[in-house]
Amino acid sequence: MKSFGRLKDFFKEHKWSYVLGIAWLLLVDAMQLIVPQIMGSLIDAFQDNLLDRSGILRYCIYIMVTGLLIGAGRYFWRIYINGNSRKLEYYLRKTLFEHLLTLSPNYFNHHKTGDLMSHATNDINAIRMSMGFGLIMSVDALFLISFSLFMMVRTTNLTLTAFSLFNLPIIFLVTRKFGNLIYGRSRRVQEAFSELTEVTQESFAGIRVIKSFVQEDLVGDNFTMVNDDNLRKNLSLVKVSGSFRPLLEFLSALSLLATLYLGGRMVILGRISLGNFVAFTSYLGLLNWPVRAVGMLINVFQRGAASMDRINKILDEEPEIKDAENPIFPDDIKGRIEFRRVTFKYQGSKYPALEDINFTVEAGKTLAIVGRTGSGKTTIVNLLLRLYDIDKGEILIDGINIKDLSLKALRENIGYVPQDNFLFSRTIAENIAFAFDEEPAFDEIVKASQLAQVYDNIMDFPDKFDTILGERGVTLSGGQKQRTSIARAVIKKPPILILDDSLSAVDTETEEKIISNIKDITRNTTTIIIAHRISTIKHADEILFLEEGRIVERGNHEELLALKGQYSDLYEKQLLEERIKG
Repeated sequence: MKSFGRLKDFFKEHKWSYVLGIAWLLLVDAMQLIVPQIMGSLIDAFQDNLLDRSGILRYCIYIMVTGLLIGAGRYFWRIYINGNSRKLEYYLRKTLFEHLLTLSPNYFNHHKTGDLMSHATNDINAIRMSMGFGLIMSVDALFLISFSLFMMVRTTNLTLTAFSLFNLPIIFLVTRKFGNLIYGRSRRVQEAFSELTEVTQESFAGIRVIKSFVQEDLVGDNFTMVNDDNLRKNLSLVKVSGSFRPLLEFLSALSLLATLYLGGRMVILGRISLGNFVAFTSYLGLLNWPVRAVGMLINVFQRGAASMDRINKILDEEPEIKDAENPIFPDDIKGRIEFRRVTFKYQGSKYPALEDINFTVEAGKTLAIVGRTGSGKTTIVNLLLRLYDIDKGEILIDGINIKDLSLKALRENIGYVPQDNFLFSRTIAENIAFAFDEEPAFDEIVKASQLAQVYDNIMDFPDKFDTILGERGVTLSGGQKQRTSIARAVIKKPPILILDDSLSAVDTETEEKIISNIKDITRNTTTIIIAHRISTIKHADEILFLEEGRIVERGNHEELLALKGQYSDLYEKQLLEERIKG
């Protein structure tokens, strides 16, 4: 039960529901204990010729009333106990999802999506079963075993009761041994299911690449291998859990056999009445369920404990990036950005991604960053957004260290268009308005799409702004996705706007229109543009040329051309390419 310690707050909140559910469950168990007494009295009365019409009717009413109470009790304990287990499932899934949202991007770099999906589905379902069906079985087993034993002694004698329960120590030892086996194999089953989920998710997400490279057979073979591993581990668990219950039932049957032998002799010798012996065997029959329930209980609880341990491991993760103890919530961010001697190295990397980076962007100015792939351009943006924390130096906005700013305040004041242009499986309008808790006026959405030069494309769709995008925005072309992402950023009207290679999939004419529109609406906005095409950034107030994480050239377009360095070489090559295409 140590694994479930994290759920104590949930149990405190719903304790009265559990109390009511257990009370109804105990009522059902009590009625079940009364039924053998009624049957024993009926048989004794019949044997002594004491039954008449009214007596038979009276016993029938007794049985009907107990049956009705048992039916009503079962309805209500299912409402309360099983209902609470569903609430627990909701609570855990919500807690897990919200916690995952707080974790830093680096966590998701080292944990597979399919594995996390498995935690949110299979593991939480196993916990729900242990805290619902498992709780019912534990109460049933404790109450029925205790009171059945009491009634067995009271109905007959201690000798027969003790003789009929000779197998309990054996059952205890078997249960303990199988419990340890089930826990270990359950954990391996959950891990295999995580791997299966990951392979499936990755295959469906990359289906276009798989088909374009004609790798269906290879991917199918890989899936078969993982699926076989999942099957083997599930069969390994089934071999243990499947043999556990029959073994318990066999041990219970031995007890019944011994009872029939000794109890039958006592009835013949007149030591106990036939009615009492029938009641005794009925109580012994009642013990069959809780004894079997012990086996099922061990199975369910060990599965739940294995899953809870996996969930706890995630919930124990601390986000690498979090607010300071007393974060600053500035009323108005102007947008002045300053990097002071910033050095940063990705986890596991030998060399720094950025080293000794210094620059200042005044509020309302435009900074462009250019350089070869892997030179550290996107890393600068990631650090400004505090997706990662720097190793050395300082990053300031309006003179405030970003580590002292509230994460919410920092990111709400930055409009960011990333390289991958991720779009959600929602309408185009919802994607553009994604940054708002309440959808803005439709006119604002239209205006943002016009600024991003995607309005005409949207109007060509039959459902226009209500067009549902496929997974990751597959309905749109690469250029349309980029422009929709730009619309999503500019509609925020942020004091800081970042375009990370966001115009690479559009033609030069459309690019010029978008840049012109952005310049018109961002006169007071600090803009950072990362690009490979110099035509995109030559209007910038300052341009940084990065090489292996260092700034090797800086200045405006004309100044950099005059240097006759790497920037100038890149510009000449791009001009030549354009002439050749022309």
